[in-house]
Amino acid sequence: MEDLFGAGAGHDDESEDLPATGGPSDAHWMASQRSPLAVRMRPRTLDDVVGQQHLLGHGSPLRQLAAGAEAAGPAGPSSVILWGPPGTGKTTLAHVIARGPGRKFVELSAITAGVKDVRRVMDEALTARDLYKKTTVLFLDEIHRFNKAQQDALLPGVENRWVVLVAATTENPSFSVVSPLLSRSLLLTLKPLTDDDISGLLQRAVADARGLAGRVSLSDEALEHLVRLSGGDARRALTALEAAAGVAFGDSAAVGDVHSVGAEQGGAGAEDDRVDGDDDGNDDEAGLANDGAPDAPVLVELRHTERALDAAAVRYDRAGDQHYDVASAFIKSIRGSDVDAALHYLARMLEAGEDPRFVARRIVISAAEDIGMADPTALQTAVAAAQAVQLIGMPEGRIVLAEAVVHLATAPKSNAAYMGLNKAVADVRAGFGGGIPMHLRDAHYPGAKQLGHGKSYKYAHDEPHGVAQQQYPPDDLVGRDYYEPTSNGAERDISARLEKLRRIVRGE
Repeated sequence: MEDLFGAGAGHDDESEDLPATGGPSDAHWMASQRSPLAVRMRPRTLDDVVGQQHLLGHGSPLRQLAAGAEAAGPAGPSSVILWGPPGTGKTTLAHVIARGPGRKFVELSAITAGVKDVRRVMDEALTARDLYKKTTVLFLDEIHRFNKAQQDALLPGVENRWVVLVAATTENPSFSVVSPLLSRSLLLTLKPLTDDDISGLLQRAVADARGLAGRVSLSDEALEHLVRLSGGDARRALTALEAAAGVAFGDSAAVGDVHSVGAEQGGAGAEDDRVDGDDDGNDDEAGLANDGAPDAPVLVELRHTERALDAAAVRYDRAGDQHYDVASAFIKSIRGSDVDAALHYLARMLEAGEDPRFVARRIVISAAEDIGMADPTALQTAVAAAQAVQLIGMPEGRIVLAEAVVHLATAPKSNAAYMGLNKAVADVRAGFGGGIPMHLRDAHYPGAKQLGHGKSYKYAHDEPHGVAQQQYPPDDLVGRDYYEPTSNGAERDISARLEKLRRIVRGE
């Protein structure tokens, strides 16, 4: 269990002893490359952390945790849950906290750990507190992967402060963390890093001895490309930089090999020139002078980043928050008549592998809820698209979905039918409309007529224009208007017709 309970917080990367600036020796630098660039560049103090300044102010819980056991004073340190997208610094903050004095740091991953591991940590933490006066900081990564029983095992230790829990999750804790644990912890929300944050981080990684140690330089186009593809994810940005640098080094080595072959082929001619006395020896002196000169940095260009990164990874988790967030943005873009944004979110879902039938169902709902009677054909298009997707499947189904999205986003909008239903539901729930007019009641069974069912009912088709004047709603709802058409699209004509219908039916 050393991998779970080892205290090696102070040795989280092999480049620990490298200076912050200055070029390391080749052997030392090459040895440091065993860890990924994102690990080597992990900050050592909160002042080195990129972004998240809203959580790092003076006196903040994270500052107190990182400062050490006595920083919180009589209040004591608080357990925290770090919630944010990947690559925003959750693990980094935990490792910075691990360096605080007077602390024992234990790291668990919810992917591999279980209740037995949690209980063992709690027992060791209690011993460390009572015998050695040390507070144990438990970093639990991916806490949303713990089930309820596993999370419940944390409660005694957190409640009695046997451990200070630092939990990390990419999922909304309101849905993925049990309420008792939430109530005993502070929820800190991490934000995606800005483009300036990512740009500064990449430039630091290029120059820092723990990173690429100045052995490469970034063109402006390559830097912009890496920032854009990072999506606010520091780990992704550093991983992409490392891959692009590898491509650039490979190209540089290939060019060097070509030059070496050319030099060998030209060697005989050079010797002939020297035999003839044409060489004055200056070339030899220049060569000796260059032997000790450092190699120029390898330039990482846009073509290197494009080869290293075939395409931007789509941030979308079908089982998590992104599933609902992107779907919500998709529907709201259709409702807001922004066809371009709607197509973007459609592409984002489909490229991430979302079930096209889910998308089709959302489109059908949107057609009825947001377009409604302003364009009754929108629902027909949506239903046809849903059926077509099931019939032909993907990838061609995306074309059908795109047509439906364009129709809905550019159609006139009305939620009048939907709102009318909501008003009717509210009245029903409030107890209105208990009785049904006698003439509308079912009269087909024996004895119904003796009860007065159907008496004086007017058959609408026998009346002029197919509209009969009679009472349809219950007595306490006579004159109540639920449907109020807008002046958008087809509802302009419906509004005028509805006014005439109500006058005839109500005898006004």
